[in-house]
Amino acid sequence: MTSDSNNALQNITGNIVLAGAGKMGGAMLTGWLAQGLDPKRAVVIEPAPSDEIRALAAKGIQLNPATPVAAETLVIALKPQTFRESGAAVKPFVGAGTLAVSIMAGTTIASLQTVCGETIVRAMPNTPAAIGRGITVAVAAGKVSAAQRAVADALLRATGSVEWVDDESLMDAVTAVSGSGPAYVFLLAEELARAGVTAGLPEELATKLARATVAGSGELLHRSELAAAMLRQNVTSPGGTTAAALDVLMGADGLRQLMTRAVAAATARSKELAK
Repeated sequence: MTSDSNNALQNITGNIVLAGAGKMGGAMLTGWLAQGLDPKRAVVIEPAPSDEIRALAAKGIQLNPATPVAAETLVIALKPQTFRESGAAVKPFVGAGTLAVSIMAGTTIASLQTVCGETIVRAMPNTPAAIGRGITVAVAAGKVSAAQRAVADALLRATGSVEWVDDESLMDAVTAVSGSGPAYVFLLAEELARAGVTAGLPEELATKLARATVAGSGELLHRSELAAAMLRQNVTSPGGTTAAALDVLMGADGLRQLMTRAVAAATARSKELAK
């Protein structure tokens, strides 16, 4: 996180209301507090708070206040279907100058504005946010000020990196690539272990090898300035074992085609959820 983002969090004087403190919302809250947000500025609306959230309440955050608290910033981390059913419960926290930041998949700025006013930031994080290694893509409605955008950026950056786009229509593909993407990586580890068992490895060893290989390769990709294609080529000796495997994975019905179809399916579903 940049020093500017740190300052933005530490200098917040209004209340930040977090609607939904599940895994993603809870990870964001933990990140904010770790980056210097005054706990007294945080208000959490969560009907089923975890032990971790209850513990944070003991440190000063306001949990499920009986009277709605005016929000300078409202962060909505509910499931989309929950928001559609209980958006009215969020509305009392919205004032004339409230900035609403939504991390709900498939929920458009237009649909958010019916409940949360005109100043909306729509964002799509992913689950590595839980360990501070997420990536979030955000888009702001036209009436969001530069100062409000800076606050949203600081709040989102507390759990990883942030990219901004100007075209909201890109968010469906963002959801398909980075929002859903961790599941694709976990499936790779799962299937690599299964294939190892089929090749004769004990299940426990195959699982350890697959997990360590995927995790280590991801860390190498994170630290390296080389393109993924170059890292792949560096592992591949002509006519060797890796090349034999890649001939299958990169064949006519290989990973490229499967991934293209998978991302297209997730993009289409994201568009359907927005209707």
